[in-house]
Amino acid sequence: MSVAELIFYLFAIVVVASGFMVVVSRNPVHSVLWLILAFLSSAGLFILMGAEFVAMLLVIVYVGAVAVLFLFVVMMLDVDFSELKAGMARYLPVALLIGLVLLMEMGLVFGDWHYAETAEGARAAVTPAVAEMHNTTALGQILYTQYIYLFQAAGLILLVAMIGAIVLTLRHRTDIKRQDILSQIYRDPAKAMELKDVKPGQGL
Repeated sequence: MSVAELIFYLFAIVVVASGFMVVVSRNPVHSVLWLILAFLSSAGLFILMGAEFVAMLLVIVYVGAVAVLFLFVVMMLDVDFSELKAGMARYLPVALLIGLVLLMEMGLVFGDWHYAETAEGARAAVTPAVAEMHNTTALGQILYTQYIYLFQAAGLILLVAMIGAIVLTLRHRTDIKRQDILSQIYRDPAKAMELKDVKPGQGL
């Protein structure tokens, strides 16, 4: 077994184990940390495949932004997880039934799985040879020409996720005095000031 194969199996085992821990961890903060480990291991697999640009995107975007955003949202939200778990127990039979159906569907798919005769040629024709064009350049040409609408849709999904995180963490407290800019702009100076006739020797 070569060093590359050993590293591949190491990263693959870490990805599967960390993905499993994301699901079974009781603490949501620990789940996000396991998710970050899964992303880093997946980036290692992409580097082994020669897709350095995708690996850096995975680290910078998902680990550096999305996963850290999840971590901050989970830590900032004052959620009673014991109450949520108590409510989830009622839907456990339905969840088990849905999981069983999904497992049966996956078994049917993998049981009838076969490669098409043109699969290898189609996979090799996606990008040109490395000697002709770097994979980053080829990826940019495909992403911003053929899949430009899907790329824009992914950006909109991330924007909606960011707005949702802001809405969830925003709390309106009644004991805090907030600035009302419109009332300050449209105020009447004649009503905003009041003149007092202070007589000598008397206070206000």
